[in-house]
Amino acid sequence: MNTANRKPLPGTSLHYFDARSAVDAIAPGSYDKLPYTSKVLAENLVRRAEPEKLDSYLKQLIGRKRDLDFPWFPARVVCHDILGQTALVDLAGLRDAIAMKGGDPAKVNPVVPVQLIVDHSLAVEYGGYDKDAFAKNRAVEDRRNEDRFHFIEWTKKAFDNVDVIPAGNGIMHQINLERMSPVIHNKDGVAFPDTLVGTDSHTPHVDALGVIAIGVGGLEAENVMLGRASWMRLPDIVGVELSGRPQPGITATDVVLALTEFLRKEKVVGAYLEFYGAGAAALTLGDRATISNMAPEYGATAAMFFIDQQTLEYLRLTGRDDAQIKLVETYAKHTGLWADALTNAEYERVLTFDLSTVVRNMAGPSNPHKRLPTSALAERGIAGKWEEIPGQMPDGAVIIAAITSCTNTSNPRNVIAAGLLARNANARGLTRKPWVKSSLAPGSKAVQLYLEEAKLLPELEQLGFGIVAFACTTCNGMSGALDPRIQQEVIDRDLYATAVLSGNRNFDGRIHPYAKQAFLASPPLVIAYAIAGTIRFDIEKDALGHDKDGKPILLKDLWPTDAEIDAIVARSVKPEHFRKVYEPMFTFKASTGKGSPLYDWRPQSTYIRRPPYWDKEGQGALAARERTLKAMRPLAVLGDNITTDHLSPSNAILGDSAAGEYLKKMGLPEEDYNSYATHRGDHLTAQRATFANPTLLNEMAVVDGKVKKGSLARLEPEGQIVRMWEAIETYMDRGQPLIVIAGADYGQGSSRDWAAKGVRLAGVEAIVAEGFERIHRTNLIGMGVLPLEFKPGQNRTTFGIDGTETYDVVGKLMPRADLTLVIHRRNGEKVEVPVTCRLDTAEEVSIYEAGGVLQRFAQDFLSSTRAA
Repeated sequence: MNTANRKPLPGTSLHYFDARSAVDAIAPGSYDKLPYTSKVLAENLVRRAEPEKLDSYLKQLIGRKRDLDFPWFPARVVCHDILGQTALVDLAGLRDAIAMKGGDPAKVNPVVPVQLIVDHSLAVEYGGYDKDAFAKNRAVEDRRNEDRFHFIEWTKKAFDNVDVIPAGNGIMHQINLERMSPVIHNKDGVAFPDTLVGTDSHTPHVDALGVIAIGVGGLEAENVMLGRASWMRLPDIVGVELSGRPQPGITATDVVLALTEFLRKEKVVGAYLEFYGAGAAALTLGDRATISNMAPEYGATAAMFFIDQQTLEYLRLTGRDDAQIKLVETYAKHTGLWADALTNAEYERVLTFDLSTVVRNMAGPSNPHKRLPTSALAERGIAGKWEEIPGQMPDGAVIIAAITSCTNTSNPRNVIAAGLLARNANARGLTRKPWVKSSLAPGSKAVQLYLEEAKLLPELEQLGFGIVAFACTTCNGMSGALDPRIQQEVIDRDLYATAVLSGNRNFDGRIHPYAKQAFLASPPLVIAYAIAGTIRFDIEKDALGHDKDGKPILLKDLWPTDAEIDAIVARSVKPEHFRKVYEPMFTFKASTGKGSPLYDWRPQSTYIRRPPYWDKEGQGALAARERTLKAMRPLAVLGDNITTDHLSPSNAILGDSAAGEYLKKMGLPEEDYNSYATHRGDHLTAQRATFANPTLLNEMAVVDGKVKKGSLARLEPEGQIVRMWEAIETYMDRGQPLIVIAGADYGQGSSRDWAAKGVRLAGVEAIVAEGFERIHRTNLIGMGVLPLEFKPGQNRTTFGIDGTETYDVVGKLMPRADLTLVIHRRNGEKVEVPVTCRLDTAEEVSIYEAGGVLQRFAQDFLSSTRAA
């Protein structure tokens, strides 16, 4: 820690690091012109960077230069149990590797505080119409995940700096927003801004508090855990001026879906956004959080709001200590992080958006940025006529209606609006359709307390929206099994069945295997669709029912007024609710690393298995084999918008899948196959999820002249169409190096390290695409897979790629270097294609050359201990 710029913080007994004086010493008067993000990054550098390099780094920030790397040192790492657990499995495997080389495994610990929240493991097996759903779902979760939870309990004792919040307590982002983030830290007598990385794409949720928090893959999180800087180049910082106010009846969900469409069109992928203006100032913190949460959907890395009076009021509402709230105010005002001090911030690009233009919206049917105004359902071909046949589900049947996800359940206005709509529907005798699996899964236990205070929880329960969990559930694809009769009817009639949820992702195949498409909607709209029962229903125009006089009941008759919502929020959402939930939850002591340093692996476990990344032999050990980038065969040739759900799905494992067949051999009953996500601590199960999505379109899998949908590959040189896993197994046995060819936006969607681990263990050495999603690109590098980018205007069709070729990569690996992709066609022709190496920094080159994050750390650790 540097001391030259350490000064007393006025009005406190603390010190702080004066970024203003450091910046202005280089360029007088420039600090006040910096965006919020740059000010926070400057403080991080002043406090943590090597003194001899500090001026150079600060000049990059001041001059807005993006051609050099600089270090960022996040204060925390926040994990959910899927990626957090797999990261800790990797560290446990790393300890084994260190021990085998004669090192001390107990010295392998997270250096940065790690908070792990178990929130991704629960499936909604029992819907919200079962009064015991919460207890039953938790019991199933504990039974299915006993191996995983055993390992997580071991980590609490074995590692320093790991805190665990067990299952049943909420969603990581909502807990982070409502309690874990202090906004301003007070540590060792020093005040400094909270910053963090999280193992989930929606980590920017807490950006709403003015906290730089970005989503990273598990591998990048491991790098930060182990004390390494997160190296970056100055991001594109875009100002987004919000004007106006939302019209009456417009929810934060409507706003964020409109913004998602707008920002996608404005191409903000990878940017740090800073929302400001009169419109931003008037938004509640809950509304801001809904906007920040959806950053991955519009492609931004971060979605920042400034610290202001709304921030302080939210901290007070959620039960933070008065002293902490005062510290946030004092620090922000003194260091130029208070909203009023940002009026002179200069942006290289400014976008403007008028909140008053927002209408009631949904998103779908397949992408969160595909806005769907509810007034345009018929013209978009969503709503239309359908035949009502007694005893049958209609076309477009809504088989899942879920109020889920921290995106919306962290916003009291959205939740209260849903409760009021339920109350109004009950008063008119409306009910959900019997084929709709309905659920309410808040991200915080405080939601239950304020719904009870408002006397709205019974109203929700009456319509089938009782609380089924405090976890991610349906938003993460953990929607649970359908009633067997409903599932069979969907299969027998090949029914177009759908899901409506208040989540943030609706990619095909994500929400449920039998929901062909899914739509995002606000919590009150989710309830309306549960009553309607079909997506073919015109939600603004069709009658949801009729009153006792035969008069049609329309959505507008049920929709609560803003004044009523605000009055109930003001009356029913109280600081004591949050204190009652969080004070017991955070009375734990940090782990001390006093347990056994080596984990006793359970050989029959299908959840936790020692990773193979340091093995030199054995099936699946390709990550340890030398990469040659020569004679690679394509495993898949893919189009645009390949998501991490295509690469490594997270939803339920079906019995006829490769993973399902493996679990059957391991003796698991099918009802306990659980989800792909929960098995990611066992590489033998997780490998079988690679490209296992049934909606995959591998352009090599051509049958009768058409690409066949499914988890399929074409084995070469035989030319035989086989299941993807069969091709992977065959190529592994042959030791055949592989390549993947893809289109634009490769790897978008949820942060998922197994989307990189799976292809690497299959033997994929390089991926050539038109563009990569940020987190997935870093995960590929972290696993030793080389990301290459076609030059603008060129793609797989430009070169007539059909998958019969073999490939070499030629050239010196350097950040953003031009390399040559050599294509060897079956007829002997050779084509040389220029491509860009997407190792963007010297640090990324170093990690790739070592074979990945873990191999790099092992090498450095052993070198340092030997030198000592």
